[in-house]
Amino acid sequence: MSDMQTAAAPAPKNNTTTERRSDRELVVTRSFDGPIRLVFDAWTRPELLMRWWAPKSFGITFLSCEADVRPGGTYRFVFGHPASDQPMAFVGRYLEVDPPRRLVWTNEENEDGPVTTVTLEERDGKTHLVLQDLYPSKAALDEALASGSVSGYPEQFDALDGLISSSPEARSA
Repeated sequence: MSDMQTAAAPAPKNNTTTERRSDRELVVTRSFDGPIRLVFDAWTRPELLMRWWAPKSFGITFLSCEADVRPGGTYRFVFGHPASDQPMAFVGRYLEVDPPRRLVWTNEENEDGPVTTVTLEERDGKTHLVLQDLYPSKAALDEALASGSVSGYPEQFDALDGLISSSPEARSA
């Protein structure tokens, strides 16, 4: 093979980074190979959320998804797990919705739930995501980290990346 015919190296995988930035703040970042509108849609359309939100390694199944994505609107995600005969519901309210750049919502399944902010920016042919979970106390974030409840982000975002990259619009972008 001549120098001109050298096989291209595989593109680097999009990595998810998770960082505790303060006693109460967890920040997760990731880039996606697709336009910002597709990434925003995957966060706001129930039929798309159900395809990527639940990490398979957690053993949970996404049973239903309701999302009224507007300021003051609510969401309800219901999951099943083989170890429980009762479904688990995650609920909250959307505080800010600025398509396709920003979402802010509460996590109200218990008093220690964070306020989550997702910010999207399109550059260099990719959509860059920053997710910030702001917990009400250091103890609440400590518990989330100890329980493993925030450990699913890399797996979730791999699934989201797969959903985005499988879109005909992402392939032609």
